[in-house]
Amino acid sequence: MSAAIGERAMAGTISSGPLAPHGPRPLSELAAAFAPHEVRGDASVRVSDIVVRSSEARAGALFACVRGSLADGHDFAPDAAARAAARVTGLDLTPKLLAVAAQRAEAAGVEIDFTEGDAEALPYEDDSFDAVSSMYGVMFAPNQQQAADELVRVCRPGGRIGVAAWTPTGSVGRLFMLLVPYLPPPPEGFQPPILWGVEDHVRELFATSGATITCSLERARFEADSVEDMVAEDEEKLGPVILAKEALEAEGRWEEARGKLAELTAAENRATDGRVVLEPEYLLSVIQLPG
Repeated sequence: MSAAIGERAMAGTISSGPLAPHGPRPLSELAAAFAPHEVRGDASVRVSDIVVRSSEARAGALFACVRGSLADGHDFAPDAAARAAARVTGLDLTPKLLAVAAQRAEAAGVEIDFTEGDAEALPYEDDSFDAVSSMYGVMFAPNQQQAADELVRVCRPGGRIGVAAWTPTGSVGRLFMLLVPYLPPPPEGFQPPILWGVEDHVRELFATSGATITCSLERARFEADSVEDMVAEDEEKLGPVILAKEALEAEGRWEEARGKLAELTAAENRATDGRVVLEPEYLLSVIQLPG
């Protein structure tokens, strides 16, 4: 799927569906709605290990884990990098989530320097890090080009950037698009976060860097005892589901949207024993900067 197709899919859904009566919201607020809010089990640990390895975190390396504007406690990459004996900095926009990350690092027995900051204006000098990663984080920054440029700026020449982002065609990307008709309309200039899951778009974002870019489609894994349990967890932990529920419950329309969410979950279920196993697709992009 090209970036243009991905963008048309989101825009078409927005324009054709019912909209919550809140009016346009700022880019940052809409991006926050699409960011997941909490960790979903061991799947995040496994994906973090993959992203960190792709970013070439190694003993003694200076490694930055950029959660990006409005990401959350969903990224275990700082922990994984620290386990690789790299010197690690983790960044997030939200102090509360930084506190959660710090508690997790302490429990894991790893040392990480956590910093409050925005992916669109990273608080680091040029060429500060040997490697930089973002797992489902930087994709939610409102200005995608600016965020990509910042990743390049803080990574040294010859360094490596690793980014994991949900694809438009995977189950998480489809969930985002399913809920868009129920969310407030986006402001002018909004770019769907799932465009980071489109290879052509990623190549466009880093086109001026001179980097060698390698992209591969990978899968995470989420499990639950039933469709109902999975949907209930989404209601508590996934940003777009939380926002849609808040907007629709007062109108008596949440059950309609919840039913569609349950249908999508059942359709994507890979288990055959009554449980639910989802394997959402994500794009792993490795950006090797020229030396």
